[in-house]
Amino acid sequence: MPAASFISIGDLSKRTGVAVSALRFYEEKGLLHPLRTSGNQRRFLRSDIRRVSFVLIAQKLGLGLDEIEAHLAQLPQGRNPTLTDWQKISRAMREQIDERINLLTRTRNQLDQCIGCGCLSLAKCQLYNKDDRLGLKGPGPRAVLD
Repeated sequence: MPAASFISIGDLSKRTGVAVSALRFYEEKGLLHPLRTSGNQRRFLRSDIRRVSFVLIAQKLGLGLDEIEAHLAQLPQGRNPTLTDWQKISRAMREQIDERINLLTRTRNQLDQCIGCGCLSLAKCQLYNKDDRLGLKGPGPRAVLD
């Protein structure tokens, strides 16, 4: 592979906005797998920029590092992932992302009215959750979680 295919940890940090210490942490957690030069310096594939970007997006979506690691483990090591490789991850995550979008939408639509938590403190609660009927479905904000 040509040397231009590799970048230093500093370059990876500059391109992704992720601190060098965080990149080392990602490596420790198995999210990144840099190669080592004869002088023991880390060298990353240019495609690791996308890998780190994926980690940032997945974290913003609320995925834990274990979940992120499981998705990234599907990618090949030592070569640039292809479009097909990334599509496999995308399909695997699509249902999870759709569920989060639905929860966010329900939260946005319900948060300024009765959320079915059982407090019955808003006037609308008496209409939407009379006598805490939603409490029969279980604890928590049933109008958002169901």
